[in-house]
Amino acid sequence: MKILCAYIVFLLALASFSQAEGLPNILYINADDLGVMDVGFNNSKYKTPNIDRLRSEGMLFTEGYAPAANCAPSRACVLSGQTGPRHGVYTVNSSERGNAKDRKLIPIPNTLHLASDNLTLPAALKAAGYKTIHLGKWHVGKDPLEQGIDINIGGDDTGTPAGGYFVPFKQGSMKRYDQAYPKGTHRVDIYADQAIRFMREQGNAPFFMHMAFYSVHTPLQPVKELTDSYADTGLNATYASMVEKMDAGIGRILDALDALGLREHTLIVFSSDNGGVYKFSSQEPYRSGKGSYFEGGIRVPVVVSWKGRIEANSICEVPVSGIDFYPTFLEAAGLPVPSGKQLDGQSLWPLLDQKEGFPKRALFWHFPIYLQKYSNNDDAHDPLFRTRPGSVVRMGKWKLHEYFEDGRLELYDLEADVGERSNLATKYPEQAARLHALLKEWRAQTGAPVPTEMNPKYKAE
Repeated sequence: MKILCAYIVFLLALASFSQAEGLPNILYINADDLGVMDVGFNNSKYKTPNIDRLRSEGMLFTEGYAPAANCAPSRACVLSGQTGPRHGVYTVNSSERGNAKDRKLIPIPNTLHLASDNLTLPAALKAAGYKTIHLGKWHVGKDPLEQGIDINIGGDDTGTPAGGYFVPFKQGSMKRYDQAYPKGTHRVDIYADQAIRFMREQGNAPFFMHMAFYSVHTPLQPVKELTDSYADTGLNATYASMVEKMDAGIGRILDALDALGLREHTLIVFSSDNGGVYKFSSQEPYRSGKGSYFEGGIRVPVVVSWKGRIEANSICEVPVSGIDFYPTFLEAAGLPVPSGKQLDGQSLWPLLDQKEGFPKRALFWHFPIYLQKYSNNDDAHDPLFRTRPGSVVRMGKWKLHEYFEDGRLELYDLEADVGERSNLATKYPEQAARLHALLKEWRAQTGAPVPTEMNPKYKAE
């Protein structure tokens, strides 16, 4: 809270300047478990005309990454602007996932939620004069209203859509809409209704909207009027219908922005919290899916649109991460980094403006935990876990995995082997050593904990 108070005092001094200049609206659309290959512009079998429209009207980042391979840690990174070692959110619930006898190490204990004194992105924007609204999945605390949100539609610490996707919900934060909407109304439509209502009420006042769909997280529930069109596509029709339904909700929000004359004054970012679930949607040519630190688990669609500011139909091939959104949104609003706030990402504006100035850097992931398998074939290393404790670094075309159980290093050339099938660590030992040194230096700088204690319940096969 000390950081927030200091930031408010600083921003009050800038208030008259900010109001005179005009703050842009910021719409951050975050899908849940949507893989990079689950959108129309990457896989034409999926019907996502509105997401595709955003892509054609803005910049596509072809090397977009989530900051973590599953829900809560990824969201914690984006909303705090910090990598996992700063806040300690590494997974959902316990870090001791899977069978105890299969875990060689005792993993680092998990932190469930962002600390109350960690200044979130919406809190920073709220202090600058933004009206903030959250719709959908929050998952980084029990109450978004205590973490910088003014209006909360359905957000809590729940990882799955409590009550399902359709009215009546009967339980969870969306239960209050059971009487307000007809039976069978999809929660995507409720989100769109409430988002549009909010925008109309704002007039010319600046807003930050965190449109965090639960789609397409389990439980998978078909949108029955949409499933038939996927019968012969080879896709999971239920899953595809949920993607299409989410896209329709996005379309309604975009249409409202146009109708209200706000589109040229609104920065829009679309992405996902992690890769798709492999058993529902193959992410080929990328390997594995949600929960894995192979590319299929962390590659996500990233599209940024701002009519009149960002060149339409532009493409950027520089690797970027959701960790970059916090500083990007601050710069869009002309706001400084809050005093005392550590941000680990970089503002994307040099890339969005297609100018020089974006630093050459590495991207890092740290996961000192276990994640059990989803199915008998997750296309991960083994049939027991999607993730075993380790760290990953990407620098240029090279990506290095380090696994703490046995000290194994895996080096991949993503230009030649985006599927991460050919480990080059022994072929290029100097390259592996350079990246390993970089990874260890980063862990030291961030205080990243590495599990070393042996698990007494472990039984080697």
